[in-house]
Formats: sequence, structure tokens, C-alpha cells
Amino acid sequence: MTETLTLNNSQMPLVGFGTYLISNDDAESVILTAFDLGYRHIDTAQGYFNEEGIGNAVEKTLTMGTFSREELFITTKLWPGNEAWGESAKGYAESIEAFNASLLKLKVDYIDLYLIHAPFAKDQRLEQWKALIHLQKIGKVKHIGVCNYNISHLEEIKSAGLTLPQLNQVELHPWSQKPELISYMRQNSINPMAYSSLVPLSTWRETPGQDSSKTEEMKTEGKTDHSLFKLAAEKYAVSEAQILLRWAVQQNIPVIPKSISPDRMKLNLDVFCFELDEEEMNAFRALDKGKSVAWATGNPADFDQ
Repeated sequence: MTETLTLNNSQMPLVGFGTYLISNDDAESVILTAFDLGYRHIDTAQGYFNEEGIGNAVEKTLTMGTFSREELFITTKLWPGNEAWGESAKGYAESIEAFNASLLKLKVDYIDLYLIHAPFAKDQRLEQWKALIHLQKIGKVKHIGVCNYNISHLEEIKSAGLTLPQLNQVELHPWSQKPELISYMRQNSINPMAYSSLVPLSTWRETPGQDSSKTEEMKTEGKTDHSLFKLAAEKYAVSEAQILLRWAVQQNIPVIPKSISPDRMKLNLDVFCFELDEEEMNAFRALDKGKSVAWATGNPADFDQ
């Protein structure tokens, strides 16, 4: 299978490098390592507060001529503001301003993929989306999309007669498969993209300070599911993380795993050397718990407004 997803005339690597919880101070060295290992898609966000460090790595690498800007795919995200958290929702002008700030920090002339991070700003969602459409129109952004949007949010854009997102980045893994949402997106030519692909692993966000909504019940259930991942990993002589990542890319769903261990970073990129069989894919399909756990503050119902 191909190692990229076609977006218009661009090729987006199916395996990108996620940077959530990587500090700005550490970002430069970590991204330089990622580049050395072969990553060409970097996923960040205004809300990760590490764009400047990533930009330093990008600038240094492009100046050295290690690879060209055209070979690099950069994704970043607009933080929409959340009034429930005491933040003002960004309007059209504030969204443009936030984008320009991200562009400056990342030290590039354009962004390959710009996303609205979450549908928090109920009264400003369409204004934010219009800002992204404008940025794409003037060539500052190649592709635009959203994160954590459900069907009602996507229908809101559709009902307004606006261009639909090219991509919706959501939590996706065997425990959270979102079949209804994915079906709707496929029908409307909206590509899914997965984050938190490694949630089912017992080691996922176990480090202090890396909170999640993973319940003790899910951890207990996961011990049974773990055997399926372990058996598959042993069969193909790969890691369990590689099995979970392969589950997504085999469905042409991009993934953005994060690790600061060079050994794990290398393994996470190497998911095209084997293929899960139909029996294994069906077994993983049966693991769907219909729950999302990546957002530490919350409840997926927060996004239903």
C-alpha cells in the first residue's frame, strides 16, 4: 500500500510525528531526531506551546538542505477559545491573527494543513471556518480541516453552504472506532485522521502529568484485549504499538504517534512491512467500546453543543 494520503495534489505521509506534551525547550532536539529517522510530517498546535521550538528545527534543517520544504508536511491547529474555560472565542480576525503568529513561529511561508482544534466556540465556529477558507484561498494554507468535530458540527458547515473540511482529526483506535462518524465523513469526502492511536496500550499516558480519562474499568478490560495485540505483535515480530498504528494506516487513516525515545520513534514509523489479515481486523473491530479518553477534561458530550 502507499505510505501517503493524497490531498488534492499533495501527498500527506500516513505516519506523522505528534508533538503533544513535548515542551518548547525540548521540541527542537526531538524534531531534529525525528527528521533524522525519516519523519516528514510534523503535527503541532497553537495550544501545544511548542511551535517556536519546532520552527527552530525546521529552519535549521531546511538551511542545511537535508530536504526541501516541499518534502515536509506541517500540520498545526487554531485554538478556538473556550468560554467554558474562561477564554474568549476567536472570531474571523482573531483566527487570522492566530494563524499568522503560528506561521511566524514555525518559520515557514505556508502551512500544509491547518485545523480548528475543537468545536468549542459555538457562536464563532463558522467565522473561524471562513477564516481558514480565506487562508487557503490566498495560498497561506494548502489544506484545511477540523479536529474533534462530530456529525452535527460538520452538518453546520454544510448547511451554511461552505466548503467542507478536507480532514477531521479525531481520537481513533480499536476502542474508539466511531463508525457512524467515519461513514458520514467518507460519504462527504472528509478524510479521517487519528490521534491517540495507542490508547489501548497499558503504558499509554502512565507518566505523571499526562492525564487522560481512561477509567480503571477500561484498564481492566484492556488486559483481555492486550492478548490480541500481543499475539499479533509476536506473529509479525513487531511491537504492539506498531500493530495499533497498522490498524489505522491499513484503512488509509493517517496517524501521529508521539515518543521521545529514538528506538520507539523508529518503530512507529515502520508499519508498512506487514499487513494484518482479515481475521485480525475483524477481531479488532469487535473491541470498539464507543468511548473517547484522550481529553483530560472531559466528556465527549462537551462537543455536542
